[in-house]
Amino acid sequence: MFFIAVRSVSTAIDSVAAVSGFDEMVIGPQRKYYFLGGKGGVGKTSCAASLAVKFADYGHPTIVISTDPAHSLSDSFAQDLTGGSLVPIEGLNSPLFALEIDPEKAKEDIRSANKKIDGGAAKDFMNSMGLGMLADQLGDLKLGELLDTPPPGLDEALAISKVMQFVESPQYSMFSRIVFDTAPTGHTLRLLSLPDFLDASLGKIMKLKQKLASATSAFKSLIGKAEAQQNAPDKLEQLRERMAKVRDLFRDSNSTEFVIVTIPTVMAINESSRLHASLRKECVPVQRLIVNQILPLSTSDCKFCMTKRKEQMRALDMIQKDPELANLRLIQSPLVDMEIRGVPALKFMGNTVWK
Repeated sequence: MFFIAVRSVSTAIDSVAAVSGFDEMVIGPQRKYYFLGGKGGVGKTSCAASLAVKFADYGHPTIVISTDPAHSLSDSFAQDLTGGSLVPIEGLNSPLFALEIDPEKAKEDIRSANKKIDGGAAKDFMNSMGLGMLADQLGDLKLGELLDTPPPGLDEALAISKVMQFVESPQYSMFSRIVFDTAPTGHTLRLLSLPDFLDASLGKIMKLKQKLASATSAFKSLIGKAEAQQNAPDKLEQLRERMAKVRDLFRDSNSTEFVIVTIPTVMAINESSRLHASLRKECVPVQRLIVNQILPLSTSDCKFCMTKRKEQMRALDMIQKDPELANLRLIQSPLVDMEIRGVPALKFMGNTVWK
């Protein structure tokens, strides 16, 4: 969330402030996906929600999606967005829908699919050949165990995998902008490496299942018990394919942009620098850096305000000298005197940040 503390924001922020280049973001159909990420507590959700509102106001049918397990998108819009389905946001010129994804539901769906596969004809065939013990050992290769003790980042991966269903569905082709409110930095970095891990792990499991299924089919054909092939899609293979698409989506500079959100403190700037280095290594396109919650010039004798602003200016100076951040388009977002909650407040923030 984006919290407020200081009264006047009309005073222009000095030094190296730059506009976001929103005209570039709103024109053209090709760049459709915007991921906003960074350190926890820097205002990612408010920035993502305000960007989605701005896109919708400019005529783009838009979806804004939270993939952060600790959702706060409902708080930003002052609406209940839970339940795993798209919820319409009222009061805008074009359709805006929001969604908070429940990764536990996605994991449960995959667990159920895996149990059905592991308990199927392949095991019956192994038993009939006197290889029941081997079947039991092979049964240990279950995705369910991976889901019971998931590696860090799997929640977010499953959430974005769920989003891919919307992306791929023809009924959602009308949406020309999709904005992601992502989890804090550490989760995002693990998410970037997870598709390769799952691709390798699931690939081995799927190859084994296919071999056993082929052997079972051949055996039943020999003894006259051939059965019709199941037409139901394999959810494990679907997950693997979606993870690959997630990886490709992150890296496609034509359709995707990752926007780093931070605040003007030394710790946050250093973390943002490391985040950009990791994103660059993974070939994820980054153009913009939002520095949130900047104090305006004080017109009073408030010593705290003056001291705090000096600290913030030192942090902004760090950005100009940081080799990872210096070339990004800098967007300075002021600290304001109200809580950004609901569409009117998000419009106000959008007009302040996304110029």
